[in-house]
Amino acid sequence: MSMFENKESGFISAIDLKRTPAKTLYFIIMIFAFLLILICCLPPLWVLLSSLKDTKEFFSVPATLFPKSFHPEKLVNVWKEIKFTKYFINSIIVVAGSVGCALVFNSLIAYAVSVLKPKGSQLIYSLILISMMIPATISIMTFFKSVVDLKMMNSFVPLWFLPGANAFFVILYKQYFDTIPRSYIEAAKMDGCSKFGIYTSIIMPMSKAVNAVIIIFSLNTAWSDFLIPYLILRNDEKRTVVVKLFNMSTFPHDYIIVAMCFTIIPPIILFLIFQKSILSGIGAGGIKG
Repeated sequence: MSMFENKESGFISAIDLKRTPAKTLYFIIMIFAFLLILICCLPPLWVLLSSLKDTKEFFSVPATLFPKSFHPEKLVNVWKEIKFTKYFINSIIVVAGSVGCALVFNSLIAYAVSVLKPKGSQLIYSLILISMMIPATISIMTFFKSVVDLKMMNSFVPLWFLPGANAFFVILYKQYFDTIPRSYIEAAKMDGCSKFGIYTSIIMPMSKAVNAVIIIFSLNTAWSDFLIPYLILRNDEKRTVVVKLFNMSTFPHDYIIVAMCFTIIPPIILFLIFQKSILSGIGAGGIKG
């Protein structure tokens, strides 16, 4: 019981764990959680390990999880042969622009609705809520038509603007801004701070938690998105890594697995580096939002 002595919060507390039924339930939940983690982690783990196998071992039957011999040089050879650098750079450009637009535009809309509250702000917020009920298919069709009419095909700009008009992000920001004490804003007004100055010097610096959540969602969506980049980026020089992966049907299967490895490694590395900030941001955003 020593491992549970300091457990005073949560679905099952330390007091509950002193009872046999609660302890049994706890271990059942942990077993299911472990199995779920195993199911989620096994496919990407298999991809990462298979990318290090040579061609003969990759096609061997029965398949093995761990390589008998490691061939890291295969990663370099496939990267050079596919010329993956340009697709990787394209994805970074798309992600950077998408995250920037998601942070700036959605927070500005939420700032207007939550703090400035001009005439008609409640109507605007109601329309934003209603927009979440519009089917994604209709939104994609109208968005694609607008891109064609504006002659913005083969441009990264539409991919940047799309997350900048996300109803979910606006609602998340608005709910968080509502929790910021208005005394800070009033004090800034008395000091002569402009409305935009309040946004840049008070609202956004106090919203690091929700900013972290927005960055996580927009980054992951922009990196893994396939349909919109596939429709807009027709030129091979502008394609992202996910779109290039889809167009690799003529390559050997082991090459495709290596390319899949290239697509899943960056998000994993980012999570491992910033996992503390990510988890604290999600927790704080969920509590205050």
